[in-house]
Amino acid sequence: MRICVFCGSSDGGEAYLEAARTVGRTLAERGIGVVYGGAKVGTMGAVADGALAAGGEVIGVIPESLVNWEVAHQGLTEQHIVDGLHARKALMAELSDGFIALPGGVGTMEELFEVWTWAQLGLHSKPVGLLDVNGFYDHLLRFTDTMVEEGFLRKPYRDVLLVDADLPSLLDQFAAYRPPTYKWSKES
Repeated sequence: MRICVFCGSSDGGEAYLEAARTVGRTLAERGIGVVYGGAKVGTMGAVADGALAAGGEVIGVIPESLVNWEVAHQGLTEQHIVDGLHARKALMAELSDGFIALPGGVGTMEELFEVWTWAQLGLHSKPVGLLDVNGFYDHLLRFTDTMVEEGFLRKPYRDVLLVDADLPSLLDQFAAYRPPTYKWSKES
């Protein structure tokens, strides 16, 4: 089993770096491989280093342009170099059995929203989760509730997004996850 971890090329502060290292270590200790963006910097590097230090499998997927910027992690189990960001996301999704977004920036949000949209459309049935470190996602979650209230997002598709501040609890939700029945009607 492998989990794709979306996270940032920025540090975001020590609490976020420590959470990222813990995610990597915990997944490795549970025998779950890590798939991520392939960089050595920011919380991306922390996730990879945490998993590697615990003897875990870590697969990076990085666009060639970022390798040329010298941000590619050199110590991974596997490093896939791809043509661009679209190819990166497609391969990360193909290699993964689920997705966890850690706190991050615009790139993290873009990756999260794409796989969440794919789940809503029934293009995959893999769990999608947020590790809500220090309430980082509180405002986003309120916004998604507003989407439901205003009729732009149906509740079953909002509920596809699993959320927890505790990684073991989030992984328990992943284990119990059942995708919604995909039915595009006014009732769903």
